[in-house]
Amino acid sequence: MEKDPNQPVDEFRTRILTRVHPDRREVVVRRYEMLGELRVVTESGDHSLSVPKVKILLATLLIRAGQVVPADQLVAELWNGRPPRCAAAALYVYVSQVRKFLCVSGESSSPVVTRSPGYMLQLGTDTLDLHLFQKELSRGCQHLHLDNYAQAVTECESALSRWRSSALGGLQGGFIINDHITWLEESRLVCLETLIEAKLGLQRHHESLSQLYSLIAEYPLRESFYQLLIIALCRSERRAEALSVYDRGWSTITRELAVEPGDGFQRIRQSILDETCEIRGIRTPIIRQRVGL
Repeated sequence: MEKDPNQPVDEFRTRILTRVHPDRREVVVRRYEMLGELRVVTESGDHSLSVPKVKILLATLLIRAGQVVPADQLVAELWNGRPPRCAAAALYVYVSQVRKFLCVSGESSSPVVTRSPGYMLQLGTDTLDLHLFQKELSRGCQHLHLDNYAQAVTECESALSRWRSSALGGLQGGFIINDHITWLEESRLVCLETLIEAKLGLQRHHESLSQLYSLIAEYPLRESFYQLLIIALCRSERRAEALSVYDRGWSTITRELAVEPGDGFQRIRQSILDETCEIRGIRTPIIRQRVGL
């Protein structure tokens, strides 16, 4: 089947990542996906878990992939700090169910191994969609830093296309899962900021306006989206509207957080009055070097 040139590169299907049983010649590579409902993708299709506790366990092991997660931490995550008396036995059962779920014909061992004082999920040649997202976001930030706007747009659009819905499908876990979901969502917003700033660098400000209005409505305390919208409005010769957005952002942030916005936000008002957003095409002071994400 020919590859659709409009689709982002899917490393799972285009790179040689297969691990083959010497006798049966069967593919045993998985792609774990947490940028949406937790699922595992293999050559035979997409596979999801229905039992909440088993899903929480797999998600926790994936978040700490390559690390030993102590049994007591897994118990705390599964029962949110209020475990039953039979927690240790129940954990053993759930680990067995995860191993069975991940079992692929032709594979001699499970990616979930017992390591004192708990368990560890070994990725090996398997992939995690988060890692692919991070690589593309990192490249996008690097291109933006070098003013390679078109390449930054390509990388960030590909990264965002990996998101199917909210992180882990809104899975409710303990501290490990909840903190990770917060970090994932922040990474997605960073990618959105990077993408929009790159589009502004390409003078594609008109197409960014409606998206930015939606974003400040959804994230009314995020200064960067106000700044990007103000610059897009300035470059669209809508300075009065840009000033109105500035005033709205200032009043919202100071009212809700009881602090004034940062220096970058405060300087943007003067750039509106000086018309530098439009005439000199100033670079927004929002996207820092995020290649460490």
